[in-house]
Amino acid sequence: MPIEEKTLKSERIYEGKIINLRVDTVELPQKKYSKREIVEHSGAVGILPITKENKIIFVRQFRKPVEEILLEIPAGKIEANESTEKCALRELKEETGYSAKDIKKILDFYTTPGFTNEVMHIYLAENLEEGTASPDEDEYIELVSLSLEEALEYIKEGKIKDSKTIIAILTYKNLSLIL
Repeated sequence: MPIEEKTLKSERIYEGKIINLRVDTVELPQKKYSKREIVEHSGAVGILPITKENKIIFVRQFRKPVEEILLEIPAGKIEANESTEKCALRELKEETGYSAKDIKKILDFYTTPGFTNEVMHIYLAENLEEGTASPDEDEYIELVSLSLEEALEYIKEGKIKDSKTIIAILTYKNLSLIL
């Protein structure tokens, strides 16, 4: 039976622009104690944009932590006092230039609950209108469009490795099962 851990002490180690890091001292059963390193994150959104031609719009960009160029759905961090839907619309426009007339949340999940409290909110964006992208000054993005079948093949071949993107694609493929 899972046991909840009681936090005895919490110490903030680092405060950054994207994350904070704290170390909690917790009490376990039988008066045992342990330390938990926790990455605090305000949450993020991922957007699965579908064109009228039934193509999914992806962004290709270099990701320093893994030293690779990855193919991902557009995504970004939720700003203070920003709703997840507003964030999804903003990130879609910034990264791809597209605006969506229809947007619907399809899924929430914890990205890596073993060490972070980050929640990812996945939105489906349809009835898109093209526009001009305005990525952050440190973002260098290339747009790629694939059919659902091509995206599934990319997952199978290891050409899409990003978890939020894989989850979004597989959820979209099985949308009728969850809505």
